[in-house]
Amino acid sequence: MNLYAMHRTRDKGLLLIASMKLLKGISLLAIGVGAIGLLHKDVEAVVFYWIDILGIDFDNRFFGHIIAKAMNVDDHQLRVISIATFFYSVVLLTEGVGLFMGLRWAEYLTIFATASFIPFEIYEIAVHFSAGKVLLFLVNVAVVGYLVYVVRKKEAHFAAGHS
Repeated sequence: MNLYAMHRTRDKGLLLIASMKLLKGISLLAIGVGAIGLLHKDVEAVVFYWIDILGIDFDNRFFGHIIAKAMNVDDHQLRVISIATFFYSVVLLTEGVGLFMGLRWAEYLTIFATASFIPFEIYEIAVHFSAGKVLLFLVNVAVVGYLVYVVRKKEAHFAAGHS
């Protein structure tokens, strides 16, 4: 089968999930690089600089909370943030590339990695309810459900003797 025919027959749902994983992975990689760039700097001054540039209202309930947290970040926390985001970005980029290439192990990795966050999401919804957390939970449940469906469908297809 040539590359064009293979691309045409590729599952659109898997391509969408792969694209989401790649976008999240690249975003987290950028956050990790940004966290390293803030090491040994006056984080509060940097935050105020960006508030001014972006025209963000410091008194805004949503942004005010984020800004207050950002201004209190120290070098140790920046290191932890950068390590955690780099690690998670590698997982997301691996999932995304593997799904995009149609690799079976990537489907299993994505099921495991995405499902592993569901208990934490349920806890967060119970403790700090927000519509965004519910939406994230529903998207992750849908991704896991869809991938389980795809994997089972493929296994049934191969078990029936098709290649």
